[in-house]
Amino acid sequence: MLGHGLTRARTMGPIADAVSAAGGSLTRVFGRAEIPLTLLDAPDRLILLRDQLRLIEAAVREIADPSLPARLSTRTSIASLGPIGVQVRSAATLGEALARVEIVTPLLLQTATWTGVRRQGTDAFYGYAVAERIASGRQANEILALGYLLGTVRHFLGPTWRPSRAVVTGAHLPGRAETEGLLGSDLVLDSRAGLIFPAYYLDALNPNRHDPIDAGATEKDPIGDDLPACVAHLIELGLDEARPSIDGIARRLGISRRTLQRRLDDAGTRYVDIQHRVLTRRAKTLLAGNKLPIGQIAFELGYADASHFTRAFLEWTGITPSRWRRNVCSEVKS
Repeated sequence: MLGHGLTRARTMGPIADAVSAAGGSLTRVFGRAEIPLTLLDAPDRLILLRDQLRLIEAAVREIADPSLPARLSTRTSIASLGPIGVQVRSAATLGEALARVEIVTPLLLQTATWTGVRRQGTDAFYGYAVAERIASGRQANEILALGYLLGTVRHFLGPTWRPSRAVVTGAHLPGRAETEGLLGSDLVLDSRAGLIFPAYYLDALNPNRHDPIDAGATEKDPIGDDLPACVAHLIELGLDEARPSIDGIARRLGISRRTLQRRLDDAGTRYVDIQHRVLTRRAKTLLAGNKLPIGQIAFELGYADASHFTRAFLEWTGITPSRWRRNVCSEVKS
């Protein structure tokens, strides 16, 4: 089964800032990518990797700046890269840092991607690839990644270091001159994206090694890439605007409704079961806040009125929403 990659919504903040600074419309950009603007307030939520790629492409179109991906990644310091930054800064050598990044990236930041180093004779290839079949925004995403790859190597070899070759995929490269200027490296087009440099650089020592007390303190839980988890995340995202349908979820995943139902059945679950779990979790979160009236919570979850929501919640939990809220409040007070 073809996997559906996920990534953290935190990547959207810098993109949104760049669009706003250039006078573009965030509403239009997020609308083209079919992503709710509310995600900007929830950086640790999960989104489809293909949605991030669409957002980057929509942002480039909105402000007519093909060099935007390079601009974003070259402005980002190693220290601000979260778990990747922790692993790079605490590694003894460049080779150790790249090996750590290869492990961390798919577990904590993006599934359906590969970032790692491979030896090619006397050279090393430090590459980035999206395993999922996504055409929209692929090259822009690779350029974004190249900036991060360069930043990682330059942490060890200095800010003026240049690779033997920097490679992206595609038949042509819009805004080549400005992108190359921002990356500080010439770009060539080939079948895979990455940096090529002499392999002996992998032994370069970390000139400013950082030893955190708890290297895992800034890391989040691993991102799951199984289909039921992916569907649950999409339903959760859909609740920010309106309750999503199974047909809408299937379309977002690029598969038919019947295929989605069959794959969920193979995984031992159903769409309705996943939806009920997501709705129950969101309902309990809203009820525990003890601020919104139950009628408003019903509306937030896509119900026409409080009575329909109450019947559904009673079916899920065996207790009414108002009683559940009272029980939670009693536990807090005690």
